[in-house]
Amino acid sequence: MHETPEDLEWLQRLLDDSYARSGDHLRSVINEERRLDAEGVVAEMGNMRVMALATTTAKGEPRVGPVDGLFYRGRLHFGSGANSLRFRHLRARPAVSASVIDGERLQITVHGTASEVRPAEDPGLEAFLVEVYGREAWEGWMRELPWARIDPVRMITFRNPAAAER
Repeated sequence: MHETPEDLEWLQRLLDDSYARSGDHLRSVINEERRLDAEGVVAEMGNMRVMALATTTAKGEPRVGPVDGLFYRGRLHFGSGANSLRFRHLRARPAVSASVIDGERLQITVHGTASEVRPAEDPGLEAFLVEVYGREAWEGWMRELPWARIDPVRMITFRNPAAAER
C-alpha cells in the first residue's frame, strides 16, 4: 500500500460524494453493503489490474481499450505507446472513464481527467512502477512510455461477495 492517511481520507470523501450524487437506480443496485470503502479499494486494486479505459475521438465517438490500471496514492495510472491513439485522444480531450471489472464480484469505475505524468520526476511513482514491472523492463523500454494519472471527479464501487462463492 502506497497511500498516505491523507490519500485515504481524500479517497473516502470521493467515494462518499460520488455515491451521494448517484441516481436512484444505481443506489438500488449498489446499496451500502455492496460498496467498498477507501481501504477496500486499495486492497482490491493491489498494484495492478487490467482496466478498460475510454477516451473520445475528435468526432466525439467513444473508444475503449484495455490498459494496466496501476493504483498509486489513491489514483489510477496507466501507460501506453508514445504514438498511441489513446494518448493522442487524451492530449486533445483529457476527459476519460475507466473500469476495473472482476466478473460479477467487483467493479470500480472512475470518471475524470487524465493528466500526463513523468515518473522520473516522482521518485515514489517510479519506484512503484519498477516494483510492478521489474527493473529490467522499466529501464529497457517502459521508462520511455508516456504515463498518465486519472484525477477522478467520481468513483463508484461495487462488490458482490456471493459471486466469489460460485
